[in-house]
Amino acid sequence: MTEFGLSPSTPAQLSTIAELRWRLVVNSLRSTRGKLELLSQVLIGIGFAAGGLGGATGLGFGAYMMIAAGRPELLALPLWFVFFFWQAFPVLASAFSGGSDSSDLLRFPLRYRSYFLLRMAYGAFDPASVLGSFWLFGMGLGIGFARPALLPWTILILLAFVLFNLLFLQMIFAWVERWLAQRRTRELMGILFILFMLSFQLIGPLIAHLEKRSAHAETRRYFDILAPVQRALPPGLAADAIAQALYPHVMASFSSFALLCGFILLIAYTLHVRLLAQYRGENLSEVAASALPRDRTLRIGWNVPGVPIPVAAVFEKEFRFLMRSGPVLITLVMPIFALLLIRFGAMNQARNAFPAFARLPDMAFPAAAAYAMLMLTNLICNSFGADGAGIQFYFAAPISFREIVLAKNLSHACILVAEITIAFIAVSFLYGPPAFSLICATLAGLLFAAPLNFAVGNLLSIYAPKKVDYSSFRNQKPRPSSALITLAVQLFIVGIAGLIFSIARYYDNFWIATIALLALSGISLTAYRMILNRIDGLAVERQETLLAELCRV
Repeated sequence: MTEFGLSPSTPAQLSTIAELRWRLVVNSLRSTRGKLELLSQVLIGIGFAAGGLGGATGLGFGAYMMIAAGRPELLALPLWFVFFFWQAFPVLASAFSGGSDSSDLLRFPLRYRSYFLLRMAYGAFDPASVLGSFWLFGMGLGIGFARPALLPWTILILLAFVLFNLLFLQMIFAWVERWLAQRRTRELMGILFILFMLSFQLIGPLIAHLEKRSAHAETRRYFDILAPVQRALPPGLAADAIAQALYPHVMASFSSFALLCGFILLIAYTLHVRLLAQYRGENLSEVAASALPRDRTLRIGWNVPGVPIPVAAVFEKEFRFLMRSGPVLITLVMPIFALLLIRFGAMNQARNAFPAFARLPDMAFPAAAAYAMLMLTNLICNSFGADGAGIQFYFAAPISFREIVLAKNLSHACILVAEITIAFIAVSFLYGPPAFSLICATLAGLLFAAPLNFAVGNLLSIYAPKKVDYSSFRNQKPRPSSALITLAVQLFIVGIAGLIFSIARYYDNFWIATIALLALSGISLTAYRMILNRIDGLAVERQETLLAELCRV
């Protein structure tokens, strides 16, 4: 068609890309790794299907009871829950989110309309979108069983709500990635995120304060203020449109639906502005425009005591790269906010209400250490992912892969040590200093868990590499097979360490846990050393796979 100056239509482009994706899946099954990837996808899909069906059943029954009891305004509660889950789940569980990046398609002569629709189609197959759609479908069935005449109008409203959530999620990701791509906006976003999380912690004390008030009217007054606000937002508008149709108030119901459509148009336009800039080739690089840097003085690399110069060079590169990644920094500060959430949030209320949680603060430091280790999983299991085409320089440089992997592990270990130190300070401030025996047991547990995670992560980095972009939330996902393996490793470590800590707590002597975990750490350190010594041979053996996966455009 290009010979005659014609460009394919949007449906033709969409069908071509769909066929291409299908052929990629079929061709990947020719290799053992492709079959393992498919098996991993099936297992993860079964888990999500169970969650989708269970959630749809629960929300459907709840919606049925609300309509049957004559309280349709309560539908706002499950709709707000679906909204928050839909937006938060892709960030909190990035390891199991979809791994396709539609921005790669900009290399091809796509129409903008095709690119926009493909971005929406990729987002529609995200696990959060699939689960949220299932749950809203269950709610629709529950409302339909309660009031069959209301079913067509309910389906229309819920479809609009699905479209709003889908557009809103894509809009948030697109603009956050835009802001995180530059240093000034990245710093501003970090400050706003911290302020938001700190203000979020005030919910627990606020609820406790309201519960202590003698007059019920005071609590009622706060809800009277919040109720009109939530009714003016999309989840509240969707619930109000259904409730007003039930009474029936046709014009009020239609006006709420019209306002919901107005939100959809506003979000779609905001997303359109961002995607159109991407489509036109916007470059958000922080590299100076001039070919030669202004400051041409030679800078000496880091001199890490006791570390060879090649290892120190790779260590410096890794550390600088990670510290410039906005999504990585936000992920790494999450353990501190988890401590705040436990201290001031619902878990604090549960600790006061239930004797079983009375000694919860005793385990705050081990829990924070375990969570900090978990936050590094995506980095450890795909340590070459961010190098991309730079992996070629490793094969050409006079440095062994053992030294490269050792430097990467060293950088991850330093980040872990920094997080544990900050977590210790936070625990001491929020709960009081942990007992010395508990500190020793926690450090012994890390000495057991970290080498084992590094050993497995080094193998996965060689056998299941994947090119990632740590400047983007959407492009940090490992392969499904890697995610399942690391999940199994984490369950094994948590199971062993949890059993040992339970025994030590039963005898009220954490030195038992220290001795046992130190003995296990000898095994994990031996396994790490054995795998590290074989990395050079494995890298040469898997050289073609590494280059093919990480150098792809």
